[in-house]
Amino acid sequence: MDAPVLVITGPTASGKSALALALAERRGGTVINADAMQTYDAFPVLTAQPTADERRRVPHALYGILPLSETLSAARWRDLALAEIAACHAAGRTAVLCGGSGLYLRTLMQGIAAVPEVPAEFRDEANADWLAMGPSAFRERLEQKDPDLVARLKPGDRQRHVRGWEVWCSTGRPLSAWQDAPSVPPPWRFATVLLAPDRAWLRRRIETRFDAMLRDGVEAEVRAVFDRDPDPRWPGLKAHGAPEFFAHFRGQLDLEAVRRIAIDHTRQYAKRQMTWFRHQMTPDLVVSPEADGGWDAVEKYLTKTAA
Repeated sequence: MDAPVLVITGPTASGKSALALALAERRGGTVINADAMQTYDAFPVLTAQPTADERRRVPHALYGILPLSETLSAARWRDLALAEIAACHAAGRTAVLCGGSGLYLRTLMQGIAAVPEVPAEFRDEANADWLAMGPSAFRERLEQKDPDLVARLKPGDRQRHVRGWEVWCSTGRPLSAWQDAPSVPPPWRFATVLLAPDRAWLRRRIETRFDAMLRDGVEAEVRAVFDRDPDPRWPGLKAHGAPEFFAHFRGQLDLEAVRRIAIDHTRQYAKRQMTWFRHQMTPDLVVSPEADGGWDAVEKYLTKTAA
């Protein structure tokens, strides 16, 4: 438990995976995914998951483990990550968490209220009620059971309203009460490195990466999912680029429009990520990945931390 868990985070396309891979190679580590979309199995190219060669170089965990139809909450990911970290320590390996899902990382490092798992039938019923009742009536009903939660939610936030109702129905206790209960953080030390690139540099990286995805067959990858006629509510279909490719397959967008819109949406997402990191996270080290010597600064810091 004395060995720190390394956390490499930052906006999309900032170079997290390359740094995590290098550190895992040097330190006998395992790279553990901390990106929500990379947990899904059908979009390895679209979500920039590690290549087969990278997986051969060091062990990787929690990549491509779920079908697109399955919901992954921060609490469930935390349980999976805790198990992988414990396995690393038991094997004498360094755990290297890598990803830009800041809420997931905060949940892991600071702890989370122990909300029980909700059976699928409660979630399905809550979703059906939202559609049948409409947002306003659904919100009013939830407010009778959990006014503190409703006060925190925007009126049109379907996902969180549904979550509140399903938890109430399943446990008989308001979700706000579960959330406000004290939580226990894990027993490990975390060494957190935040990659904070120059905006212009990151914009170019996002564009270059999407063009590489096109060369690597991302269109065929997404087409294979589209041809299965998936339920549009599947969480895994939120991956950047998937809605644009689906529109392309329906004849609504040409490929150049897909490229332009997907790149633009990814840039907007990267901006939101950086805003979140600035206000919600206190990293141990902030580096500019485009600057010369940036990775050397990380290595020096981690060597000092380990000592």
